[in-house]
Amino acid sequence: MRLDRRRFLGGAAAAALGGAGIYELVDRLSGGSPARPVATGQPPEQHVLDLRTVQSEGVEVIVPPLHSEVFTATVQDVDLLKAQSRLEDVLGQLDAKYEASPAGLGITVAWGLPWFERVRTAADRHLPFDRRAQKSVLLPNRRFPSDPESTLLEDNDVAFLLRSDRSENIADAREALFGLDFLHVTSVRRGFAGGGFEGKPSLPKQLAMRAGVPGADLIPDTSELFLGFTSTQKAGLGPRLIANHETLGYVDLRGGYFHGGTHMHLSHISEDLEAWYLNFDFGERVLTAFAPGQKAHRNQQTVSQGPEDVQDATRLRQGFTRTGRFGHSGSIQPTSRLQQDVVGPDGTVYPKGTAIPQRADFNTLDNPFAFSANQARDRWSSDPTAGVHFVVFNPTGDDFERNRLAMDGVLPDGSKLEVAPRSRAQGFNSVLTTTHRQNFLVPPRRHRSFPLAEL
Repeated sequence: MRLDRRRFLGGAAAAALGGAGIYELVDRLSGGSPARPVATGQPPEQHVLDLRTVQSEGVEVIVPPLHSEVFTATVQDVDLLKAQSRLEDVLGQLDAKYEASPAGLGITVAWGLPWFERVRTAADRHLPFDRRAQKSVLLPNRRFPSDPESTLLEDNDVAFLLRSDRSENIADAREALFGLDFLHVTSVRRGFAGGGFEGKPSLPKQLAMRAGVPGADLIPDTSELFLGFTSTQKAGLGPRLIANHETLGYVDLRGGYFHGGTHMHLSHISEDLEAWYLNFDFGERVLTAFAPGQKAHRNQQTVSQGPEDVQDATRLRQGFTRTGRFGHSGSIQPTSRLQQDVVGPDGTVYPKGTAIPQRADFNTLDNPFAFSANQARDRWSSDPTAGVHFVVFNPTGDDFERNRLAMDGVLPDGSKLEVAPRSRAQGFNSVLTTTHRQNFLVPPRRHRSFPLAEL
């Protein structure tokens, strides 16, 4: 099923998008666009988006963009140099039109292994190499121990991540990019985050209620995301350039074509809200989201996860031995936080305990996507369901895999905390189900359009 510009923009769009009109309520329900820092030009990195910081329950929190959208595509047989020029022209026009912030528009173009197979000779010479893992930075897709066999490993050539506080800016970019006839759109993934800071009603609760999602009434009124806890704590997100290939020294850039680039993982995860809120009382939700012994007052949403709160592998193992459980944040901190001070190539000091991954995930009512070009394969439904489109930037694919394996109890030394896959002891994995996965490489801005085609 081909999603071209006329089909998407025409009268059949609502049906094709599975009731995506629910997202148009974001602008009305959010109470207007939040204040944002003024962007100064386009950074060399595509994935960097400077965001506002506010206080939530005494903790510094990043205010995410209200709207996020990802669309994936395959590339048709075409003169690649001409396609490269046309895509860059469109992206350049959007750059000139919008500032690179949520007040304007953030665009990230990421490329999958199927694309690099098409330019294999150049890729063999230029793709970054992970020194620590002794592998390519861009790894083949895989399932993890707690993934069901039904998790689909995707094979898209390219993914476009669009972020803005204004839905009309995303719609404008979508229209411009869908006009490129060499892109065959395979999915459109839409969603939202935030709107609940400073005591305001949040978007997740309001939109889930409007959509009639089971368990929506149980979401706290001011929750940033469906599961009730604030996930964009400043201390829990990697600082501005830490996810760049070159920053932590993990990567051999092999000539520098991808200097300023990063790795991106994209997945869709469905969330069982009724199981989360009815089967887990508040204390167990805190344990599951964070770690055994985590302190939180009743109905607290923003729980400090600064460097002083970070668990290392020893504390994680001790907590598991004592309780037979491990929490989400606690399980990944031995791999997702720096275990020692690191000085970046520009002289920036990243202290021990600093977070590495830069997440850009957002809640969704897609099931699993707003649009699918292959509805049978994707098990597409027009019935809304609670979920998250998980987008995360890491220096390498192996760095992402270490964090994801940690969610299954795999420690940095490769040993494992033995729990049954998807059991209650495994934290979030008992109420989350990943339906789709794919890895991508994000080139620097100067090489975002058909990277390596010119070589």
